[in-house]
Amino acid sequence: MSDHSVFNSTYRAFLFDMDGTVLTSIAAAERVWTTWAVRHGVDVDTFLPSIHGARAVDTIRRLGLPGVDAEAEAAWITEAEIDDVGGVFEVAGAAKFLRSLPASQWAIVTSAPRELALRRIAAAGIPEPAVMITAEDVTAGKPDPAGYRLAARRLGVEPGQCLVFEDATVGILAAEAAGADLMIVTATHEQPVETPHATLASYESVRVQVDVDGSVRLKSV
Repeated sequence: MSDHSVFNSTYRAFLFDMDGTVLTSIAAAERVWTTWAVRHGVDVDTFLPSIHGARAVDTIRRLGLPGVDAEAEAAWITEAEIDDVGGVFEVAGAAKFLRSLPASQWAIVTSAPRELALRRIAAAGIPEPAVMITAEDVTAGKPDPAGYRLAARRLGVEPGQCLVFEDATVGILAAEAAGADLMIVTATHEQPVETPHATLASYESVRVQVDVDGSVRLKSV
């Protein structure tokens, strides 16, 4: 965990990415996307690193494959991922940490479709949020800030009053563009992360403090 001003700041809400941040679904996602990539003649090794954090339809559109219906292929990906939740687990300590937050002061902002997000949340055993922004809720996915802005609005706060927990580059860019502070969760990263933002290797090293005015803040343990 890095020292950073986020530990000296108060917030009205915490916003969380899902995959790689509060749960890990890397194994399941890569199984499905590998099958898809092989079927379409896409080089698996160079392609897989690009799938994380973005909506499936945006990932497919970026490839510019001739004759490919991106929305239809994204629907196939979603169904396959709903059927395969093997190896989907919570990031250590995430469930307890989320349950310690006031229910009206946190949200999940994910690039996954809602049905898939709910399936993975259940498989990982983390609490379902009162507010969850999914792929269907925005016309532009991450790195566009629309998802984080919408989550803040539904919680009745400004993005600048939020701390975003992210792990993927597109999500980090989205949170920055929304004007929120950032905590980079490194629990699922295999390589060290170079970032100007605060980093968190484990939720077990932090706790939530709720101030008398209802603000929330992170405290080290």
